[in-house]
Amino acid sequence: QVQLVESGGGLVQAGGSLRLSCAASGRTFSSYAMGWFRRQAPGKEREFVAGISQSGGYTYYADSVKDRFTVSRDNAKNTVFLQMDSLKPEDTAVYYCGAALRYYQTSTTAYNYWGQGTQVTVSS
Repeated sequence: QVQLVESGGGLVQAGGSLRLSCAASGRTFSSYAMGWFRRQAPGKEREFVAGISQSGGYTYYADSVKDRFTVSRDNAKNTVFLQMDSLKPEDTAVYYCGAALRYYQTSTTAYNYWGQGTQVTVSS
């Protein structure tokens, strides 16, 4: 069982930066690949944003955030991060972290555990 708690969301102007954190409970955090997803409107499906392998050595991104967002993890602290730079109004969403048993998963169905989400709002 893994419990995930996101933090770091907030209101920022376009062009600004935010760093999201996702803290995990349990001793098996390093066994899971981690992903960040976002939901841009109520009722809309979550879309993949970024993912990272169990060791942190491999990362992958959605085209919409490539070169602006950076995913990283600290297995000693059971935490995964999402550094978001050059934010745009269209990045406004609730951001979720998820844990998956296999790396390189962009579908929500591949993730076993989810956090509750953190709101990011980018003003123009």
